[in-house]
Amino acid sequence: MRTSTGQCVLGGDITSVIFGVDGVVIDSARTSAGAWKTVLDPFLRAYAASHEIAFVPFDVREDYLRFTHGRPRLAGARDFLASRGICLSDDDLRALTIRQEEFFLAEVHRHGVSPFGSTVTLIRESRRRGIRTAAVSTQRHGTEVLRNAGVVAMFDIVLDGLDAPGTGLPSCPGSALFVQAALRLGALPRHTAVVEETGAAVLAAQRGGFGLVVGVDRLGDAALAGHGADLVVRDLSEVQVRGRGHTD
Repeated sequence: MRTSTGQCVLGGDITSVIFGVDGVVIDSARTSAGAWKTVLDPFLRAYAASHEIAFVPFDVREDYLRFTHGRPRLAGARDFLASRGICLSDDDLRALTIRQEEFFLAEVHRHGVSPFGSTVTLIRESRRRGIRTAAVSTQRHGTEVLRNAGVVAMFDIVLDGLDAPGTGLPSCPGSALFVQAALRLGALPRHTAVVEETGAAVLAAQRGGFGLVVGVDRLGDAALAGHGADLVVRDLSEVQVRGRGHTD
């Protein structure tokens, strides 16, 4: 529910919370965007040379946010290349996305990633008050990234792309991954909150009948409310926890 001050109060009928990994728990956008640029710029340069056109590099802000941020890698790469008039086979697209993931994970292992402090505070307070927590990601590296950031033990359940192949929430309207996480937490969706950062994931949670859907809009694009978020916050410090959750 929303308080009179505009903050969100978590508790009451909410017994569990499901957090998205990238952009909600983990600050991974810069690393991910850099990995895309590392992979795509050499390809774009070679393509430009072979077709005698100007080389336009991948923009780590505009192109990343428009095409690849919060989306399955294959769909993001396909749409970005289509915007440049380039069409590749699925096999070639997969080769690019595999390389991007390899570069991303190499950077994570080399330099590490950090969790958002306000998210860690919210998770700790939720657990202290008896609310169970889960982390979900459609990416295969979700658990590995949480482990690298030192926060994987803060969750009762962690599900990522290795656990649920084909449930890519950002590319389809289904909410299978969220529902599966709630079930594994022993909670019904109506007693579960979902905290996510992309419009597609927020819409999936809303369609799944979850009791509270919180959109985290760190970038200020103001689109999450239109996708069904009950509340949109710029940072999870705006979410308070009160009382204890009830069991289903």
